Amino acid sequence: MADSIVTQKPAEAPPPPPPSPPAGRRPRRRRLLRFLLPAVVLIALGVGGYLLWQYLGTYESTDDAQIDGHVDAISARITGHVSEVLVEDSQIVKAGDILVRIDPRDYQVAVEQAEANLANAEASSRSTRTNIPIISTNTASNLATARASRVSADAGVANAQRQLDAAEAFLETAQAQVVEAEAIQKKDMDDAERYRLLVVKDELPKQQYDETVQTVAADKATVDARMASVNQARQSVAAAQAAVQEAQTRVPQADATIQSALTRPQQVAQSQENARSAEAKVKEQQAILDQARLNLSYTIIPAPAAGIVGKKTVEIGENVSPGQSLMSVVPLDDIWVTANFKETQLKKMRAGQKVTFSVDAYGREYHGHVTGVGGATGSRFSLLPPENATGNYVKVVQRIPVRIDLDQGENKDHLLRVGMSVEPKVYINQ
Repeated sequence: MADSIVTQKPAEAPPPPPPSPPAGRRPRRRRLLRFLLPAVVLIALGVGGYLLWQYLGTYESTDDAQIDGHVDAISARITGHVSEVLVEDSQIVKAGDILVRIDPRDYQVAVEQAEANLANAEASSRSTRTNIPIISTNTASNLATARASRVSADAGVANAQRQLDAAEAFLETAQAQVVEAEAIQKKDMDDAERYRLLVVKDELPKQQYDETVQTVAADKATVDARMASVNQARQSVAAAQAAVQEAQTRVPQADATIQSALTRPQQVAQSQENARSAEAKVKEQQAILDQARLNLSYTIIPAPAAGIVGKKTVEIGENVSPGQSLMSVVPLDDIWVTANFKETQLKKMRAGQKVTFSVDAYGREYHGHVTGVGGATGSRFSLLPPENATGNYVKVVQRIPVRIDLDQGENKDHLLRVGMSVEPKVYINQ
């Protein structure tokens, strides 16, 4: 294989130096450079300062700001004995997770008792509703019966009066017959006495005298019979008078029964009121049962929202009461920034303006927007608001809280915590 032949190119000659300026122009160029260079620097500084001033005028910032959010206080709604505590401090929970259980046995008994009372009230209500048509029918029947009894009493009185009249007429007849029989007996006795005297003188046959004596004996029997009839008639009159009195007593009884039966509308209304009262009792027992079931449900204390448990004070075996604080749950989804701006910074601040802020704990920038400006300064919301009517007034620049909400997805990693310090910038010229 033949060796390669390398051909070297000849070196290029350097360019000729520029022609030197004339000797008279060098001092003039140097003087121009001495004046031009500071002017350029001053112009650059001016432009930079103007741009910096323009940039600083586009936003307002403060270091008096922090992450804010809800702190859900978990407390008991009933009195009871804690049987389970299912979470610890700093534990992440989801909405609906059970935090604490209270012994439910007392409240289960209360529910069962309320159910029994409700069943009793419902049975009573059904009974009273059933009684309404029964009472209505009975009172109508009693009225008809009472009116029939009144008619029957009147008829009884009339019949008894007729019987009394008949007995009294019979008594009068019997008494007249007694008088007649006694008169006949007296006549026959007188005849017998006269005949006896004649028989003694033998002026009259003894046989005729004996017949007269027998007639007197028969007359006596007739008088006795008539007297028995009179006594019987008197008894009939007394019985008829008693029947009349008894029949007359049935008349006011029938009238009283009619008056009682005429109260049918009042009795029906009373039964209807009883039914309404029973229905109200049912509603009352239903409310008691609902409250008992609510109390039973309160034996389980769930997390109201997803978040982190903190400030736990409850322990197993503790007796808790309504309103007693057990722990707190801090939601991490619903958080915002509360920035306390000076009142002099609020001139151009409006809702909806863009915000960027940094957090001391993390080296990143978050984005949000102004939601609203507070209604009063922080000093007005303090426990002891300042009183400036003492005459020793010193004007102090006040701070007003501004709420800044995070943009969607800015806290999807849930790194922000309530109370963290932030430094927001509100871009007021956008």
